[in-house]
Amino acid sequence: MPIACIFRCEYCDARPDAETQTALERQLLDLRHGEYVDADPGHWLTWHGRGMYGRTRYSCGDHRGELKAELREQYGTLGWHPWAMGPHPWAGRRGTDRARKLARQVLNSFGVPGS
Repeated sequence: MPIACIFRCEYCDARPDAETQTALERQLLDLRHGEYVDADPGHWLTWHGRGMYGRTRYSCGDHRGELKAELREQYGTLGWHPWAMGPHPWAGRRGTDRARKLARQVLNSFGVPGS
């Protein structure tokens, strides 16, 4: 069943252009934790929170500063992650392939069929 991901800026409800939408979709399977990642060409910023750093959040190019300020206020005392300085390039998925391989090994060790 086909699905469509809808990304919106946390502050103005703006939606990304088609190329930026594609960049944001590529980041969905990324297993980052507490990291900012840029999504170009629209200059969007993704916060991969997870765990103690909250949920994944998105901001358009006009509201990057607001997102960083809010995250630093909320999570700045928990670690260095919210204080990271840009640029924040996306260099491909991190951890995903290794995590899938580990999951397959665990499922196989329990004898789960189709893993």
